[in-house]
Amino acid sequence: MEIQRPRGTRDFLPGEMAKRRYIESRLREAAKRWGYGEIKTPTFEHIELFTLKSGEGILGEIYNFKDKGDREIALRPELTAPVVRMYVEELQRSPKPLKFYYFDNCFRYERPQKGRFREFFQFGVEIIGSSRPESDAEVIALAVEMLKSAGVRGDLHVGHLGIVRTLLKDIQPEHQNKIMRLVDKKDDKGLEQFLDEINAPFEMRGRLFRLIGLHGVNALQEARELTGDIEAMSQFEALLDLLDVYGLEYQVDLGIARGLDYYTGMVFEIYCEGLGAQNQVCGGGSYRLAQLFGGEDTPSTGYAIGFDRVMEICQAVPEMEKRIVVVSFEDTRKEAIVIAKKLREHVLTYIDVMGRKFKDQISYANTIGASHVVIVGKNELDAGKVALKDMKTGEQELLAVEEVAERLSE
Repeated sequence: MEIQRPRGTRDFLPGEMAKRRYIESRLREAAKRWGYGEIKTPTFEHIELFTLKSGEGILGEIYNFKDKGDREIALRPELTAPVVRMYVEELQRSPKPLKFYYFDNCFRYERPQKGRFREFFQFGVEIIGSSRPESDAEVIALAVEMLKSAGVRGDLHVGHLGIVRTLLKDIQPEHQNKIMRLVDKKDDKGLEQFLDEINAPFEMRGRLFRLIGLHGVNALQEARELTGDIEAMSQFEALLDLLDVYGLEYQVDLGIARGLDYYTGMVFEIYCEGLGAQNQVCGGGSYRLAQLFGGEDTPSTGYAIGFDRVMEICQAVPEMEKRIVVVSFEDTRKEAIVIAKKLREHVLTYIDVMGRKFKDQISYANTIGASHVVIVGKNELDAGKVALKDMKTGEQELLAVEEVAERLSE
């Protein structure tokens, strides 16, 4: 019986993994340069960690099970909640702000499609402990910088949920949350029907639809006319001023809602061409989750990059790593193993493990794109040397093993 991988998962072969590791390293380097430290949380958590913030409705999207102690466990569907749980459990008394980055796999039971899988990978960043626009601006600027380091250029859209929620202040909280989810889905028809169901004031409806439709250079002025001189508007303007200082190109978009109830203020998304309908590669915003998980009320800002989507469109390509093959004969195989061991301290080195003849070992070296072969023959060994052959030019010279290592390290 042939066993296939589960639906919505993938196998990554060496060539693909080399590219993924390269892009991952570029993202890591950017985060570290900005002063963020790496963290890691468990692959599975108690299911309440995710239902507390998203409600029981999320159960249909989660891989969950009972362990042998009859505890309800879930494979993590995202990484923000585990990070905040870790903060509440271990780091609440630490000096603020705390700056973290992380890269890991997540799991969601949903219909697989282009750019969307049941096992997927996220690269995320969080600042915990600051509610100032400086932290919001830094997070957005870092997101743009990280994507740039991977060779990805996207359209940055920035909004503020505090501005939108001002219009909903007289609506029940649970109704507000559903309204925001419908705004996030761009479901104008569904939103209109729900506003009818709850008998929302007619004037508020008109202002809401106008507000979430605002984009571009005049959006701020029109938003102020719709909402008045509110604190959220002043915060948003301060943020945009800082984004200008960072030299970022962006579009004001007050229709961004992010779909999760815990976002409280600034929200942003980055979109890229070449991904079809699933064209968002990064999204995040400011939120407050710590209190929900038993901690003190703590402002935070963060985002997640959809690593799989980035891999579909990234332009950065790793350089081909130099590789060599140590070629031997029947009577020099043991000596070749010793020589290969020495050369591996300096360069990626292959040696035959198939019992191939000399000619077939050379052919294999060509197949894998080796730059050189090191020929270990009896005559060469008697002279205390090996033959180094350049596979591109065909030139060959006798050298000591130490000289070969020095030559290949250049």
